[in-house]
Amino acid sequence: MAGQLEIDRASIEDNDDARQIEFTAEFEGDERDFAVKYAVLKELSGDEPEHDALELFERFSDELVDICAEAATVRPSADVIVIDVGDLE
Repeated sequence: MAGQLEIDRASIEDNDDARQIEFTAEFEGDERDFAVKYAVLKELSGDEPEHDALELFERFSDELVDICAEAATVRPSADVIVIDVGDLE
């Protein structure tokens, strides 16, 4: 079971060039860096993220917190935990 993850809302950034949303979160007492690929947002929403990637990220943040926590558990030594379609159940 994955631990508790809390996103630092002030750190959320849309990196349009890399086609991902980047943020920092506290996971099990440590600050960790995450990136959620636009492909994940598309898979969750059914819509291609264009100018609304941050809105889609916020809309699906509950699901994304769970996905990110699971990925952080599986990849504890990653510098940046990148969430891609393969991380969806």
